[in-house]
Amino acid sequence: MLGLMAGVILAAIQPALFDADGYRASSYRAPVDRDPAPATRLALAAAKELRPGRDAMFIDALPLGRAAGQWLQTEPHDTIAGAVWRPEVGRPGVDPALWAGLRGAIAAWRRGHPGGPVVLFCRVDCWMGWNAARRLAREGVGDVYWLAEGVEGWREAGGQLAPAKPQP
Repeated sequence: MLGLMAGVILAAIQPALFDADGYRASSYRAPVDRDPAPATRLALAAAKELRPGRDAMFIDALPLGRAAGQWLQTEPHDTIAGAVWRPEVGRPGVDPALWAGLRGAIAAWRRGHPGGPVVLFCRVDCWMGWNAARRLAREGVGDVYWLAEGVEGWREAGGQLAPAKPQP
């Protein structure tokens, strides 16, 4: 009986891992154990054949807090060279203004690169890129991919990184 009560109490205080729509809602730094369908997982080797910012739009979804409308960046962040950093777009309850900014940036990029792929990523074992890729694809954005290996995998495969600045 005591074990059952402890389990009920623990379940009540621990946030759910996934929300009702299937997006990861807590413990974002954990192994990703499912496909981001309708987005597609992109193999690292295939990603390395693309030139970020030229052949594909690479979007870093690493989270970064905000206060009073300002980003709170306590340490430098390097990302895939040619990628854009769109913090916080991988949250399940993403800020509508940040989401509209992301959608607008993709639309603008695709005007010059019709049908060009969009690749979302974060860090290895991070759900932010997965959430954002899945949401975009569910909203009807075509050719959306998720790079599971993230920044670390790209660097380990010999890819260049560059200092990133968060984009609003």
